[in-house]
Amino acid sequence: MRAAFLLATHCLPNYSDKFSRHDFTLPQLFACLVIREHQKKSYRGVEALLGDSSEWLASIGMTRAPDHNTLWRAFIRLVKPGSVNSMLDQQAQWAEQRKLIKGRIKPVALDSSMFESHHVSRYFEKRQRQSERDKRRKQRKIRGKTAGDRRRSRVVRGLPKLSLAVATSCHLILAARATTGAGGDQRFFEPLLFDAWRRANIKTAVADAGYDSEPNHCIARQDMGVRSIIPPRVGRPTEKLPLGRHRRNMKHRFKRKADKKYYGQRWQVETVNSMIKRNLDSALRARTARRRSMELLLRVVTHNIMILQ
Repeated sequence: MRAAFLLATHCLPNYSDKFSRHDFTLPQLFACLVIREHQKKSYRGVEALLGDSSEWLASIGMTRAPDHNTLWRAFIRLVKPGSVNSMLDQQAQWAEQRKLIKGRIKPVALDSSMFESHHVSRYFEKRQRQSERDKRRKQRKIRGKTAGDRRRSRVVRGLPKLSLAVATSCHLILAARATTGAGGDQRFFEPLLFDAWRRANIKTAVADAGYDSEPNHCIARQDMGVRSIIPPRVGRPTEKLPLGRHRRNMKHRFKRKADKKYYGQRWQVETVNSMIKRNLDSALRARTARRRSMELLLRVVTHNIMILQ
């Protein structure tokens, strides 16, 4: 809580307006929101928790716990892309000062992961899959897809998605994008890599085949001077060499395993995805796409606070 308060004091003003009530400062409310994510609580739940933890409140200069409605409004006001980017800038600067980011030695890894839009019983999911498999055996195929597949595609289109750029040397998240629905990851490569590149001195970036495209290699190598390592496996399987120069080079290098040392570090971003889901939960509590994206960004900041502590 103290670490979240210190971070917010560097990135947020004390009050949103000179005429606003001065019961709590914005850094204090942000620290309460971080505690909510860390403890996996609802707004009423974190209000009760803070009400029973007077020493926590005193450590950041609070005399009483904020109301759950106050925290709900603070979430909308504080967790915005601009504020989150400022916090990620500050966290990357602290990590550089502590020499946690070793960009010249360890690469930056990019990946994305889907989150659950709400809590669902695992046993219920298992039984549901079994029932759907039984139904698919009896259903006839319609245009190459069964009704069960179509229902699944509708569900995936509404799931929250978090794309990350992670420093493999310390598991710190350098850049993040929160969206809704599945789809190709190529469009996220440039913004993720650019944010990571301006926050840390990185020389190599690794990503899976979902980010494979010739323009992405050109952006990384020619515009930023970052060596990109991406397996050229996008599209239909073929024995022909890719047409692009960088993708063709990747084809030769992966065939002889020339980049095995660096590409093996890509699994560190999978570890970060697992850490977020295990420590901060894999399901979201928000009910709209916008607030789910904001909640994912807050979890990114909370994860970095835990790493820096």
